[in-house]
Amino acid sequence: MTGDEYRDLAMRTYDGKAGERLKEAMQDIRDPGGLLNGCLGLSGETGEVVDAIKKVLFHGKERDDQEIKKELGDVLWYVALIADSLGYSMDEIMEQNIDKLKKRYPEGFRTVKEREQEGQKDNA
Repeated sequence: MTGDEYRDLAMRTYDGKAGERLKEAMQDIRDPGGLLNGCLGLSGETGEVVDAIKKVLFHGKERDDQEIKKELGDVLWYVALIADSLGYSMDEIMEQNIDKLKKRYPEGFRTVKEREQEGQKDNA
């Protein structure tokens, strides 16, 4: 198969109207440029955090805490930009996340193995 044949077959799943949908969706966005910048920037900065940790875990590089903190700060900046572009409150986002975690893990996170071991103690 050639690259052009692949493209032709693959594009059967694409209607070519993404631009129209994007234009329509962006009408309700406070700052469309900020949203796009935030999404692209978040992706890039997340990759930098992951790459720094990968190098420690798999390449034998010494952990550079200041570099990782700097990259995490960049991640937060892009999260804030996305929130601002959509008109969201960072306080509300954080509160909703903590509420979700409390509901999902009311007694804190435990592995399946830990829960099984606790069940065995209760049954003994």
